[in-house]
Formats: sequence, structure tokens, C-alpha cells
Amino acid sequence: MLADENDQFVAEAFSRLAEVEPHSFWFRERNQNILWALGRYFPDSSSVCELGCGTAFVLEALTRFLPDATFVGCEVFTEGLVEAGRRLEASTATGLDERLSLLQLDGRNLPFEEHFDLFCAFDVLEHIEEDEVVLGNAHRALRPRGGLLITVPQHPFLWSHEDDYSGHQRRYRRKELVTKVEGAGFEVLRVSSFVSLLLPLLIAQRAWSRFSKPPEPGTYALRPAAPVNAVFGATLKMERALLRLGGSWPAGGARQRAPPPRG
Repeated sequence: MLADENDQFVAEAFSRLAEVEPHSFWFRERNQNILWALGRYFPDSSSVCELGCGTAFVLEALTRFLPDATFVGCEVFTEGLVEAGRRLEASTATGLDERLSLLQLDGRNLPFEEHFDLFCAFDVLEHIEEDEVVLGNAHRALRPRGGLLITVPQHPFLWSHEDDYSGHQRRYRRKELVTKVEGAGFEVLRVSSFVSLLLPLLIAQRAWSRFSKPPEPGTYALRPAAPVNAVFGATLKMERALLRLGGSWPAGGARQRAPPPRG
């Protein structure tokens, strides 16, 4: 019933995502960005919640990166939980059965209070109309000194058929996201775009899509031909080099935020 009440995502897409994610430059490099931010800002997290864990592509990487931490993966859609279970059953992460739980929960109604060291939501908030409610629930779910790590799609002018198919409510502006995160009680420590060096190509692709017919369902996932996939992946690795040096990208196809531990 909980899944049926939510229409912000095409549930049948989870099986296609599970096939695409390991091979797509975007999903792989986003994982690396997330792990970099985790290691830089929240390396001592002992309990982690990921909201909207989907097929557990990120969650599995998190469990390997923090081998002693406990995890809760939350997902509204039963199809996502099924795919997450399949991926995690095949994982060789140490003691995973004892330290990870998958729960069907809605981010607008979370039962946790001062429970986690780290709360994560990766390309989730844009699906939820009441995103400020979710951010408030995330703040309540964190222990004192807990942190939040999120990614969202950026720039409303990049809206396309892919956003419609994915059930997005919005693409964020920087100021909008900062205001909502701070309004939930967080202090923002670091913000950066990614897919920045590819932004001109993304703008051109989105402009072209406005004059073409909508793509077939499921073809929105970023998995280009192998040579292009490799070049794009190398480009995003170059972007991450700037992040490691302390810089930030001002614009790009997506935005990553790492508010610091709460006071």
C-alpha cells in the first residue's frame, strides 16, 4: 500500500537500473564522489541511514567503505527492495547480514530520533514534493554531531523528458537547496556541482530533446557506447581531482552537499 500511494518514480525501472548502474560512468563516478565525501567529512560514522536506497548500488559501496558500521536502507518501493536484497545477498562485505537492515519507509514519515551518525539521500529529494519535511526528519534522525550527505539534480533549465519520466518534482538551484538544508537545522560545510566539464554537452543534449519525441521508457539511464562511457568517466575523475584539492565546481548537471556535524 505504501508503494502504491507513491507515484514519484516508475517502479518497473528498478530492474533496468540494476543492470545499468555497474556499467554507467555516471553511477560509478557518483559513487566515487560519495565515498570521497564520506571519507573526507564523516569517516567515523558508526551508524548510517540511506533514504531511497533503490537497488543498493550506493549502499553496497558504503558498507564496504565502512566495514564496522551498521546500516539501514530505506525504500518506498517493494521492487527496489527486491533488487537491493539481490545485490546485497551477493555482496562479500564482512558480516553484512548482521549489520544491515532494509526497511520499507517513506521519507516524509520516518520513525527515527537521534539514531544515526550519518543520513544520506542520493538523488531522492527531487522526487518528493515535501522535500523540506524530509530534511527535517533527517535532522531529527541524527545524533548530536551527526551529518547529512545528499546529491540532487541541478538547474531547472536542464529539465527534459528524462525528468518527467523519472518523476522529478524539481531540479534545484543552489540557493534553493542551501536555504532548505539550513532551514532544517543544518550548517552547510561543502557544496559542489559535478558533471561540470560535461555541462556544455548536457545543455546541447537537453536542447535537442525539446525538439525530438520523448525517449522510450527506461532509456534515460546514462549508459552511452563503451568508448564514450570511458571518456566521460575519465572526465568526471578529473573533476574529482579539484574536489580533493579543496575546490568546488559552481555549475554542473548535479549538486553534492555535505553539511558538517551538528552542534
